[in-house]
Amino acid sequence: MTAVGWSTLGMVVAIGAWALVASAFAIPEIILPSPAGVVAAFLRLPAYLLEQAAITLGETVLGFTLSVGCGLLIGMAIAAWRVAELMFSPLLVAFNAVPKVALAPLLVVWMGFGQQPKVVMALLVCFFPVVLSVAGGLTSTPPELVELARSLDTPRLRTFVKIRFPAALPQIFVGLKVAMPLASVGAVIGEFSAGDAGLGFVIVQAGGSADTALAFAAIALLGVMSIVLFYALVLAERLLLPWVRETTAAR
Repeated sequence: MTAVGWSTLGMVVAIGAWALVASAFAIPEIILPSPAGVVAAFLRLPAYLLEQAAITLGETVLGFTLSVGCGLLIGMAIAAWRVAELMFSPLLVAFNAVPKVALAPLLVVWMGFGQQPKVVMALLVCFFPVVLSVAGGLTSTPPELVELARSLDTPRLRTFVKIRFPAALPQIFVGLKVAMPLASVGAVIGEFSAGDAGLGFVIVQAGGSADTALAFAAIALLGVMSIVLFYALVLAERLLLPWVRETTAAR
């Protein structure tokens, strides 16, 4: 069976277990709606839900893109300069330990309502894995390749472009794949506090009106969106780094 087949089977099993639990224990729809109830809620407002999903998607992608840009710059600085690592690594760890939910009201105060605080929240949530993977990848270049470049008197910039950065890409993509789902989490957190649109806003509004099925429909859309973004990144990795699959053990 192909990877898509196994993934589809996993989804079918999960949805079947959900329907079985909801039916077997006669759980009220207001607490745990059945899959059929969630589908009905989606079909009740499909255009509205897809419009809100598009808003969250834009915030997620923009926040993720900004985190990649910032993470690459800071990660390269940490990897290239020991002083930068000693100065900023403790600050990055401390910042990562701060619950980002606590920053959401402050972002509203600083930036007001709108897209900006939600994009910044997405950036903040997924920023640390990117920095960590970039710094870790650049500092784990095979030493024999570095020695070969030195023996040939290769300039540092050329060594970085031809050896260090390509060797770091597999680990960088690991960090990107961790960060991508976190970006959608950050966007939704921002929508909880500063949103007048987006899937997070739909979840809050549906929960407040006890429309649990609609909230679950928004959550399901968020999950589908995250899956698509994650596997788009996996596809990009396979296209850009074809040698990785050839040089690692097949599963």
